[in-house]
Amino acid sequence: MIALLSGRLLDKAPSRIVIDVHGVGYDVQIPLSTFYGLGEAGAEVSLRVHTHVREDALALFGFGTRLELKLFEQLIGISGIGPRLALSVLSGIESVDLVRAVREGDVGRLTGIPGVGKKTAERIGLELKDRLQAVLEVDTDDPADSGVGSDTRGDLLSALLNLGYHRHLAERAVDAALAETDGTFEQILRQALKELAP
Repeated sequence: MIALLSGRLLDKAPSRIVIDVHGVGYDVQIPLSTFYGLGEAGAEVSLRVHTHVREDALALFGFGTRLELKLFEQLIGISGIGPRLALSVLSGIESVDLVRAVREGDVGRLTGIPGVGKKTAERIGLELKDRLQAVLEVDTDDPADSGVGSDTRGDLLSALLNLGYHRHLAERAVDAALAETDGTFEQILRQALKELAP
């Protein structure tokens, strides 16, 4: 089973990328949140991977953060939710917002995700709520991460890119905010937005 891929970004599209790992190209399906966190073609990338095996296919699903990967794996464990719908869920809502919506039982927020109807949203809310503790128990001593707080950095960067900020400016603001404060995600995001204010 492939759990991690590190290499050069060969091709990039919103739903899939090709990573060149020592001359072998891996076709990896990704959510939009991961797409926004990637550099341009030719950049070095490292993604956590879920290897999905069926009798007629083998598919790789890649994620920029452990939280995304864990949420994906919990989503596909829910009856009626396959990998494609799980990717749509992660593309339609930020990971931290998904966790918040599940905790608060916000079915309306979940039905706002393209492809998710009321019954599916209720099922996600009900089944994920029981599994959230396992999802949120993140090992902070993971050597696969590029540095301390890289999950947080990736989530912050993704949030700013989704708000329309240019990647270069967003990266500078996130780095400055992380150096300034070590509070909650929301506090660091507020600080990053202050850094971007004219």
